[in-house]
Amino acid sequence: MNVLALNCGSSSVKLRLLETVPGASPAAATARAGGSVERLGPHARWTFEHAGTTDRGEGRVEDHTAAIERALGWLGATGVAIDAVGHRVVHGGARFTAPALVDDAVLAAIEALETLAPLHNRPSLAGIRACRAALPAVPMVAVFDTAFHASLPPPAAHYAIAHELAERHGIRRFGFHGLSYAWATIRAAALLGRPVERLRLVVLHLGNGASAAAIRDGASLDTSMGFTPLEGLVMGTRSGDLDPALVGYLARVERVGVDEVEAWLNERSGLAGLSGGPADVRDLLAREGGDARARLALEVFCHRARKYLGAYLAVLEGADAIVFTGGIGTYAPELRRRIADGFAWCGLTLDEARNAATREDGIISAEGSAIRALVIVADEERIIAHETAACVTGRAGSWR
Repeated sequence: MNVLALNCGSSSVKLRLLETVPGASPAAATARAGGSVERLGPHARWTFEHAGTTDRGEGRVEDHTAAIERALGWLGATGVAIDAVGHRVVHGGARFTAPALVDDAVLAAIEALETLAPLHNRPSLAGIRACRAALPAVPMVAVFDTAFHASLPPPAAHYAIAHELAERHGIRRFGFHGLSYAWATIRAAALLGRPVERLRLVVLHLGNGASAAAIRDGASLDTSMGFTPLEGLVMGTRSGDLDPALVGYLARVERVGVDEVEAWLNERSGLAGLSGGPADVRDLLAREGGDARARLALEVFCHRARKYLGAYLAVLEGADAIVFTGGIGTYAPELRRRIADGFAWCGLTLDEARNAATREDGIISAEGSAIRALVIVADEERIIAHETAACVTGRAGSWR
């Protein structure tokens, strides 16, 4: 089955067409085509690849609908059939703990969750609507980032607020980046030569959005993001953990509404807020020598990641490996070093040369390190395609 995996961001559309293998691991899928449309608007850029040829261009691509029309037009010209489309949806709430065939009711339910992940669910909805309009006869499947964390045990899933309030409003910790965690778990098992069911992993998904997860035997035991993607690690523009009283305090002293403060915490905080400039860690690393704010931003980022790494080693009662994934986790070896430094007490030591050289799947721990350290390139599209094919064909298999 040829599955088009779509990942719609706030100003981009990423896609990959994968030929899935029934009953096999997501790793067995074959990439047939792929591409992206970046910086939606008057100066958009697109890149599409198929059978060794690349199509690049720049121009006006107004919105997600226009981007998907352009992508589907290009795919149609290749002659490759699309049997199903899988859409990454960040927040599935309590209702969606598995992939779902998209119909009007599912679309309405996803729309109702938009306020919990405003930076993410809105673009996903735009992508789903555009694909339904362009490919009305092709089945659509929503694959949810939160579903991986449906296994969170009660102590990790609950906030210590009034039980009645939590029940009335469906408040709990959901967790995110589940598609990335699923792929990282599969690849870690392959790199270590061990079954998923016998692994304890601390996975750090580090990128513009960042989170951590404690994973045992393929199940999520704890994760840093919670009710929304705002909780947890420091991110590109999101604050991560803070004293909840700050929301009311800032609303009062700045004389703005709570919605405005939440927008600040989502869009004007994190690395960008601390540094006073771009959130790109490459820029911050280049500036930190002579820029105290850039240096502070990186120090806070690494400090928060180290806290979660230590906490999750405790949750798991030790670990077989820690995994770095996401854009920063894969391509910023200096930050990997800073995060892992000083963990020799629990048996984790990086190999300096391996760490510096690795920007693809590989082992970067030193020989004899009791806890292995891995780098794994994120590949959410393979999980999307696998789960979409299973949903459409009614197979009971999972991402494992």
